[in-house]
Amino acid sequence: MTLVLDIAFTHVRSRARQTLVAIAGVSIGVGFSIMMAALMQGSQDDFIRQLVNALPHITISDERRDPPMQPAESEYAAARIYGLTPERRRRGIKNPLATIASLEGWVPGAVAPSVKVQGILRYASRDVGTSIFGIDPHREPRVSDLVNQMRQGTLASLYRANNAIILGDRLAEKIGARVGANITVQTSEGARIDSQVVGFFHSGVRSIDESASYVLVRTAQILARQTGLVNEIRVRVTDPMAAREVSARIEQETRYKSVSWQEAHEDLLNTFVIRNLIMYTIVGAILLVASFGTYNIISTITHEKARDIAIMKSLGLSEGTVRTIFVIEGQILGLVGGLIGFVFGYLLCLALGSIEIKSPFLDATRLPLAYSPWHYAIALCVAMVSSFAAGYVPARRAARLHPVEIIRGAT
Repeated sequence: MTLVLDIAFTHVRSRARQTLVAIAGVSIGVGFSIMMAALMQGSQDDFIRQLVNALPHITISDERRDPPMQPAESEYAAARIYGLTPERRRRGIKNPLATIASLEGWVPGAVAPSVKVQGILRYASRDVGTSIFGIDPHREPRVSDLVNQMRQGTLASLYRANNAIILGDRLAEKIGARVGANITVQTSEGARIDSQVVGFFHSGVRSIDESASYVLVRTAQILARQTGLVNEIRVRVTDPMAAREVSARIEQETRYKSVSWQEAHEDLLNTFVIRNLIMYTIVGAILLVASFGTYNIISTITHEKARDIAIMKSLGLSEGTVRTIFVIEGQILGLVGGLIGFVFGYLLCLALGSIEIKSPFLDATRLPLAYSPWHYAIALCVAMVSSFAAGYVPARRAARLHPVEIIRGAT
């Protein structure tokens, strides 16, 4: 084995220019593939992070997945009545405090009550629809990122004014309201109160910033005209990716509709499957182009070393040994090129990360990049496999030739 390695290293060192070109091809391919993977994975992670932080990981509402049974259906299996309106029930989650206490006993995260009401904001002759969320300012920071999304004011400001309200910044732009403005809030239930704007928030999700507003729980209960109402429970789990499983268990135990952030944004997450396919296709294409360069150079080396192959075979080296020599040469080029590509790819990521973006439509000022060891491992594996193929195919063809034929055909 020592002889095989010595011959392989000698071949690599003897053709310095070709070796450097092959290493450069592999390193450039690996570097750019790492950069592309980091850029696309980083942008995807940043987008998901915005979705996750925009709302609680799980929202439990007072709705049901299945419609309530008709009265006759509960008594007679064969009976079915059409057009019968179900009995009217009190809105909200039954025994919300007991339900919250039960969830806090096993849910790996935090739980907070909420009251959701649909209303209309009226200010300066402008009427805009809004989703009003009644929250507990002490519990809310545990279940959402609202406290970090505040642009003016704080959650504690809800205690400092009568019927205080916090608006999304784009919603405030729609009606032209500023902090301290007095606006009218009206609901479909007929409730109407005068509120004071005490702050603005910006979640980064346009649909939320244009339609959401926050008040105290008791204020939302007044707007819903139902004292003690809690029609939502907001949950934030320690591992956001486990939200779907936790949500399913919550729904099974409480019998109330429980929606995880994955379910709420299922259409967007489905697009990431196609996006990832595109990403890996691009990265694979870059590495494939680099592997062709390696294949070309190994083929050239193999062709130029035809007389050496004849001499090695005449000295008793088998076809397998000759193939091994050139495969090792390819692996050396792939390994050295891959390691240099690691440094090149990291420098490319640093260069991209230093680019400052100034846009009124983006919150981020830098490109989001994901530094993952998997990007480097995958790029190196592909580089090694392509280098193996680049060394094996021409070496196999050359090793099968008879030494006499090689020497006769050599120039």
